[in-house]
Amino acid sequence: MAFSMDDLLWMGKVLQAAGQAELMPRFNRLAPDQIARKTSAFDVVTLADERSEAAIASDLARRFPGALIVGEEAAGRDPELLERIGGRDLAFVVDPLDGTRNFASGLPLFGVMAAAVVRGEIMAGAIHDPVTGSTAYAFRSGGAWLEHEGGGRRIDLRVAAPVPPDQMDGVIGTNYLPEPLRTRVNQRLSSLSTTCWLRCAAHEYRLAAARQGPALFYNKLMPWDHAAGWLLHREAGGHSAHFDGSPFLPAHMSGGLICAPDARSWRDLKAALLD
Repeated sequence: MAFSMDDLLWMGKVLQAAGQAELMPRFNRLAPDQIARKTSAFDVVTLADERSEAAIASDLARRFPGALIVGEEAAGRDPELLERIGGRDLAFVVDPLDGTRNFASGLPLFGVMAAAVVRGEIMAGAIHDPVTGSTAYAFRSGGAWLEHEGGGRRIDLRVAAPVPPDQMDGVIGTNYLPEPLRTRVNQRLSSLSTTCWLRCAAHEYRLAAARQGPALFYNKLMPWDHAAGWLLHREAGGHSAHFDGSPFLPAHMSGGLICAPDARSWRDLKAALLD
């Protein structure tokens, strides 16, 4: 089953509609009983997540009958969905509200993401920011770009120029690293110029694909958090791989992930934090 550039632009509009109809009306308006804890105090779900996912999944199913749709909340109810991503002609991986904890806390740093996976390979991705109305797009071998609300202005995306680690900005997520690796990596963060963590992969990947963007370091890999962003970073000229140097695929949920401007800066960052 094919997936075209026109399909990608349509998918971006689906994310925009979900953001406008399901997320923004509920931002800063959620009642306590509309926020629930999943696996931890950090891992929460809201009514907005559920309504956004239902709207996106419904639109995708109508346009692509027979495609596998793996939403974050649906996969929580049926984990076996994750095992089917790599074996289908067409699958969609959807994060209906990335940065849920930010959203639930009233912090306007969240996004909506979706990726199209064709026979195990990420073909296209879109990351929408409901607050600004802008959407970042990536199409395999077709580049990465940002479109502002209304589609009036397009900005091609490129990663930052490579620099040594002591000049490198990094979004470094260490909270899911096992000990003693977590402590060791945290002790080495001062070897970079600056580090942060936004609690929102949607915005972290959008930053990394911009010319002044940071390098990225993750341990936990859920496909809805990384599929669209990984392709955005790749099409913006970046280099990424698991901690052992092997390539990332959307069915991979372990092995860590480092995203850097090029292969040399990837090796330098790995050496600074892991070796």
